[in-house]
Amino acid sequence: MKIFLDTADLRSIQQWASTGILSGVTTNPTLLYKAGGDPAKTVREIAAVLPDGDISVEVTESDTEKIYTQAHAIAKLSPNITVKIPCHVDYYAVIQRLLGEGIAINCTLVFSVPQALAMCTLGVTYISPFIGRLDDNKQDGMALVRDLRLMIDTYGFTTQLLAASIRSVEHMTASILAGADVATVPVNVLEKAVAHPLTDRGMQQFLEDWHKLGVKTFP
Repeated sequence: MKIFLDTADLRSIQQWASTGILSGVTTNPTLLYKAGGDPAKTVREIAAVLPDGDISVEVTESDTEKIYTQAHAIAKLSPNITVKIPCHVDYYAVIQRLLGEGIAINCTLVFSVPQALAMCTLGVTYISPFIGRLDDNKQDGMALVRDLRLMIDTYGFTTQLLAASIRSVEHMTASILAGADVATVPVNVLEKAVAHPLTDRGMQQFLEDWHKLGVKTFP
């Protein structure tokens, strides 16, 4: 499973990229707005931090011809960019067209198995079910992730399952266990996920016991 960071904050991306555990970044218009500055410049900087990673950048147009043109422009910002397009039936034809021209697509705002099936049939690179938003609407977001894993495996699709809208460590853990190919995680959730009080306590105990030996150098 791959870990993506769900942010456009360059400092956080640099920090986590240095750990070696990141395989990509997902952005959206809201995250780029929060980052401030020129969004195209921000995207290029993010892509340069993870040159071997996968950077998802979302279209902001709604007209299909404008989406087509914008998707190509976004893809040209860096070779490692995947263009995010919402999973709406009005966009199916333009998604197919872009895929035929070699543009990698992350189909976002996926909320059902039939939507995911349509996108897998087209052959998008990623489908992104939104776990948190389903939970907000009193539906089981993780159940959808499990169902999509079964659907992809049953029919042998090559599209990767990207668990998105992760709001908690529990969401991330459940995505891992459900067999998602990718979990895209906000910075605060990732910080909590990789920490554990027993790890901290154990390190402190080892250090205290070692100091009791009174050894100044080792080995």
